[in-house]
Amino acid sequence: MTEVVAALIWDGNRFLICQRPAHKARGLLWEFVGGKVEPGETKEEALIRECREELAVTVSVQGIFMEVTHPYPDLTVHLTLYNAKIESGVPQLLEHQDLRWITAEQIGQYDFCPADETILKALAGGKK
Repeated sequence: MTEVVAALIWDGNRFLICQRPAHKARGLLWEFVGGKVEPGETKEEALIRECREELAVTVSVQGIFMEVTHPYPDLTVHLTLYNAKIESGVPQLLEHQDLRWITAEQIGQYDFCPADETILKALAGGKK
């Protein structure tokens, strides 16, 4: 099982989503910024590193929003999604194809990675 962390970065009632590059697995699907936890890292440290590497921002981690385990054909991920806030920097496209700030009402306009479906249902239901 692969440990993965992701950030639910809020700006008022909007949250940040990122589009995967076309050449990667699940290319062009939308997701929350994040990635794999490296050996010796805590989940929170991994999340801060991933946000810095992928968006050039520093985030504060504000607690777990939800945990999901999802089997893909090539791997099974245990995803821990944290509420997070940008402390410094402006999101930049260092690894993603695109990024958007959306509201829960706009979720249906985007095709997300399958592991995010349970999370999206919770967001659409108004949990924050």
